[in-house]
Formats: sequence, structure tokens, C-alpha cells
Amino acid sequence: MTDRTKQLVIVRGGGDIATGTIHRLHRCGYPVLILETGFPSAIRRCVAFSEAVYDGSAEVEGVACVKVSNYEEACSMMEQGVVPVMIDEQCQVLDKVRPWAVVDAILAKRNLGTSRDMADKTIGLGPGFTAGQDVDLVIETMRGHNLGRIIGNGSAEPNTGIPGIIGGVGAERVIHSPAKGIFLGKAMIGGMVEKGQLIGTVVTGQGEVAVEASLTGLLRGIIKDGFPVVKGFKIADIDPRKSEYENCFTISDKARCIAGSVVEGLMMLEMKQGH
Repeated sequence: MTDRTKQLVIVRGGGDIATGTIHRLHRCGYPVLILETGFPSAIRRCVAFSEAVYDGSAEVEGVACVKVSNYEEACSMMEQGVVPVMIDEQCQVLDKVRPWAVVDAILAKRNLGTSRDMADKTIGLGPGFTAGQDVDLVIETMRGHNLGRIIGNGSAEPNTGIPGIIGGVGAERVIHSPAKGIFLGKAMIGGMVEKGQLIGTVVTGQGEVAVEASLTGLLRGIIKDGFPVVKGFKIADIDPRKSEYENCFTISDKARCIAGSVVEGLMMLEMKQGH
């Protein structure tokens, strides 16, 4: 029987979509190490392991994540059944260990340095990767018929910049920064907001610019207080379905779909490589 405890998976990124994959891998018995930036920009912060970078720890659906400062600490945490997150944008940890697999879940819409030589099994989520070139497999992340499709040759659909439809609403549910500055929130995730309600401000050199709710619904996500933003940066997400309160605190259907495809993809590569 395969000893999953020896199959280290390094996941680049700890946002909400990445967290769905990390959560699934952890529950399947894989040791998982998250590599993050020093200032993660997750919107759905209640379901993002990246919040541990700020708070020291985070928990999503019963799985704990803690911030560590080096690989040795990470190993200790994994042995205790905890998911470690380490600030390591450049993947310098690869100088110390060769993981069983690397999953790029940054969702930057472009490749920020992931290559096939990082591990025997490499997977990239969304656009920016080409299966067979910079990674072994690509997972489609665009909502619709092909969401979660495993691509063995080629790339995912290019980024359209148009959010998927939830509750009959698409682009209107996502709020972007109206200016460059420091964001200060005025509303809480999971709270009801009314269209036009002040949910935050962006502090600029010329004063404060108001950020208003684009529609009435549940505040599904909002960027962390004090985060530096530029004009057009995604800062909040509203779900028009007032009955979906619990969804603000649980892994989304999209994240779970992608997570299943990542696990399937790793097993496909395992079989292909004869292990």
C-alpha cells in the first residue's frame, strides 16, 4: 500500500480556491506545505488558509493551519496533522527538499515561476500554464461546463475578467477599488449589506474614497483592513442570495470541484509514472 505520509505536496498559494485543494489533499492523507507571500490578498478570508500569515493560525472546516518560519518547523507541524504555511514566494524551500508534487494554486492568471523540474508531478490551476510544457497538467478554473476539467495538453480558458454568475448576478457582485491607497473595511464577512451602503474606504493622499455595496446581499468576502490597493483591485464579493449565510464560512462548490480534479490528476500522474 502506498504510504501517503511520504508524498509531500507543496501548494503555492493559500487563497480560498487553493484552500479547497489543500483541505482535500490533507484529508486524503497527503502532507501539504503551503507557500505564500508576506501579504496575501484573499477576499474570502474566512475560508483561506493564507490568513494564518497574518494571524499565526487559521482553521477551515476542521483543518488547522499554522504559520512556520522554516522547513524544519513545517515538518514538525505536518507530523502533528497540522497544515503549515510558510512565506516563500520564490520556492526557496526546494533547495532543501524535492516534493512528491507541486500544485500552483496562486491563480495569478499567469505563471509566477512554476516549472516541471520542481517535482515529478506538477499541476497548474487556471490560465497562465501550458500542460506538457511548464506543468504536467492544468485544471480549468472557469465556471461552466468545463470547470474542473483536467487538461493534459494545452491551456485553460483565458481570463475574461468577468466573474461567474451566482444567484443570477455576475460582474455586479464583485467590487473593485475605486482608487489607489489603503483599504479600511466598514462591514463584516457574513453580514447583510444594502445596495449603496458604505462597506469601506480607500485612504489616498487626497483623502478618503468611499466603497459602496454594488447590490443587496451577504458580504461573502472583503479584503483585509490596511491592505494597500490600486485602482481596479478586487476588494469585496457580495452574494445576492440572502439565505446562503453558511456559505461565507465553508469551502465553495467551485473550490471543491477543482480540489477533486487536483487529486484525480495526481493519481493519474502516479499511475502514468508507474508508482
